[in-house]
Amino acid sequence: MTNNLKFNERGQLTIIVLLFGSLAIVVLAGLILWVDSNLRAAQRTIHRDLAFRIAEAGIEYYRWHLAHAPLDYQDGTGQLGPYVHDFYDKLGNKIGEFELDIIQPLIGVTVVTVRSTGRIEGVSGLEKTIEVKMAKPSFAKYAAVLNDNVRFGPGTEVFGQIHSNGGIRFDGLAHNIVTSAKDKYDDPDHSGSNEFGVHTHIAPTDPLPPAAVPSRPDVFMAGRQLSVPVVDFNGITEALSEIKADAQASGSYFGPSGDDGYEVVLKTNDTFDIYRVNSLVNPPSGCTNYLSQSGWGTWSINTKTFIGNYPIPTNGLIFTEDNVWIKGTIDTARVTIASGRFPDNPTTRSSIAVTSDILYTNYDGQDVVSLIAQNNLNIGMISGTDLRIDAALIAQNGKVGRYYYRPPGGGSNRCSPHHTKNSITSYGMIASYVRYGFAYTDGNGYQLRNLLYDSDLLYGPPPSFPLTSDYYEQIFWSEVK
Repeated sequence: MTNNLKFNERGQLTIIVLLFGSLAIVVLAGLILWVDSNLRAAQRTIHRDLAFRIAEAGIEYYRWHLAHAPLDYQDGTGQLGPYVHDFYDKLGNKIGEFELDIIQPLIGVTVVTVRSTGRIEGVSGLEKTIEVKMAKPSFAKYAAVLNDNVRFGPGTEVFGQIHSNGGIRFDGLAHNIVTSAKDKYDDPDHSGSNEFGVHTHIAPTDPLPPAAVPSRPDVFMAGRQLSVPVVDFNGITEALSEIKADAQASGSYFGPSGDDGYEVVLKTNDTFDIYRVNSLVNPPSGCTNYLSQSGWGTWSINTKTFIGNYPIPTNGLIFTEDNVWIKGTIDTARVTIASGRFPDNPTTRSSIAVTSDILYTNYDGQDVVSLIAQNNLNIGMISGTDLRIDAALIAQNGKVGRYYYRPPGGGSNRCSPHHTKNSITSYGMIASYVRYGFAYTDGNGYQLRNLLYDSDLLYGPPPSFPLTSDYYEQIFWSEVK
């Protein structure tokens, strides 16, 4: 009996040892698996982070490449991508590679899309992909940019940023920021002490410097800034000569007309009609250059001769070495129409005139027009009562605006009924070397002026449009994978 009890105790002990041993093995195996899983997860995290950094290195490499070769979208190979580069650590050991896919800009657009995929040497099935968009900002970052003192009167509503290298008196409504390169200036429209570089006379009139600049959200909805950097207009001069050369090479170029200039009529089928302007409308009796303005005239066509119909060129450039009048409608077209006479001489500079609507069919960036005048961009005397211009407007050496046409008085009708118009809407941007304006303080000109900023112009400007920088800025970043 005693021996049987001892055997039973030994058997029970063996079972307990086996049970606890098995349990220990299970726990130990689970612990090993847990540690291994965590080590693998940590290793994967390290690998993912390294692959991400390699992908970022690919983006930084191509940003550097574009800074040195801004028009090379084939990684210096002259071949279609993708482009693969080895990636080394600081000791010169290859630890991975990045692969670049590059989408070059459309004609007239500065946006470059770069997709970089990072991989690690010896690790299959793991990669990280980053996509960025880089672009050069164009001169069209402003709704209106000027190189001179300017006044925006009552009835002016501006959607978009305004800047002047001179002072700005603003008595309308600005939905975006208004900036001046000056902290204060002597407003030429009236006598008195210096005023803020950006100021208003809408009651209560701004105090004078050195008082604090008051907040006026009723006028400057996004605020105003003084003493900001000057905007360089020199790039426009360079752009105009380049446009002429490119239009002669592969665009549409028209030399001196032998008459008053040309008329270009834009069409929705990606073509344009061009006419030779034979004569201009004579001013009515008593309609004279009352303010002695340079280049004054009716800037309105009387007779013209049809020359032909032409396709809008692939590079979108139309250049006339003469004055040019423009009107019409486009549909999914990108076109720049420029006017200039070379060699440049202040006494012979040409101008662009608009008397009828210039319209887009699409307002999503597909349709883009720019008008670049060597001298003035004039709104003619016989212009639409309600005029709309969908375009970026640049007067390289002159002004964007309308001449003063004398109202009736003194027993004479003078320039009536053309002295006053209802509304003008500019959808795009305005760049004027000297003071811009579509109206005068006595009510002459357009009573309502709506300046609507086309934000698509910033990174998707018209062909050969001047840029504000030679360097690419990152405007979009996304981790794709």
